[in-house]
Amino acid sequence: MSDSRPIALDAMGGDHAPHAIVAGAVHAVRERGLAVVLVGSPRVLYEALADHDATKEVPIVRAEEALAMDEGALASLRRPRSSIAVACHLVRRGDAAAVVSAGSTAGIVATGRLRLKGQQGVLRPAIAVALPTLPAPTVLLDAGANAEVKPEMLVQFAHLGATYAELAHGIQDPKVGLLTIGSEAEKGNKLVKRAHELLQGSPGIQFAGNVEGHDLLTGKVDVITTDGFTGNVALKTMEGAVRYAFTELRESIGDSRVARLGAAMQRSRIRGLRRRLDAEEHGGAVLLGLNGTVVIAHGASRAQGISAACRLAADLAHAGVVPAIGETAASLSRSHRLW
Repeated sequence: MSDSRPIALDAMGGDHAPHAIVAGAVHAVRERGLAVVLVGSPRVLYEALADHDATKEVPIVRAEEALAMDEGALASLRRPRSSIAVACHLVRRGDAAAVVSAGSTAGIVATGRLRLKGQQGVLRPAIAVALPTLPAPTVLLDAGANAEVKPEMLVQFAHLGATYAELAHGIQDPKVGLLTIGSEAEKGNKLVKRAHELLQGSPGIQFAGNVEGHDLLTGKVDVITTDGFTGNVALKTMEGAVRYAFTELRESIGDSRVARLGAAMQRSRIRGLRRRLDAEEHGGAVLLGLNGTVVIAHGASRAQGISAACRLAADLAHAGVVPAIGETAASLSRSHRLW
């Protein structure tokens, strides 16, 4: 399946917008061969493109408003012509294949739900993140879209995550785990216990039982389902631990000549590990359950991260992830397996 439409890139969202976003767009066009359209203030974006001598390579769609990084979900209603809203409108109208934004997660989720609408049968859209496990990524969802959920939603997240893992990462018959405080079935609060019961009796997925926080990067399962509050805390804790580990490693290497020599001999492997654990290498998270492909890049993304997010969005659009997710949700709804 192919899709030649451009990626609609919210140029005004992110800690380093618009210049890092524009630089990422230029990299995606020149180095990855992608079609990208920037959405935002034409004057500002034209000047930024001129710095890269790329005014004729990347088109601009006007959007004079922008959501600030500290604005929440209600901003999507207050700013109907924001850059993320216009980008979503391009996808809804069929003029773009996907949306990419490094802006406020709450704003992106709310605007996406308002502009693109949820797919038939989807209880709540969920943010899916690919954790850098080997040999294949582990899909964690929800990573922040829904702080409060019902057990049925966790089961649906499991099904949507399994479909996504199969189509986006080529994982056949993905194993699904439920994130909680212990591996035993009776561990957890009422929400998790009920979700465990439903997952055990839910056909169409391979439920492997409960998983804990230390299982996030072990590859024990292929999909981890949880509520958005727990998932977001777990994800950011993991990111912080990785940063701390590399900081300590760098300081330890500098302590002695022997350590520096050893590091020099293992330079390629250390670089490879760092790339694998670097969020900017993976492009970001995916908002599943909407009538359109939406990729949420890290708020602190620089050019490389934005370019990777555009690549991810293009790949997902080409693979037909949105129709597949829709078929899964509709099938579950029709069969009344969950609700």
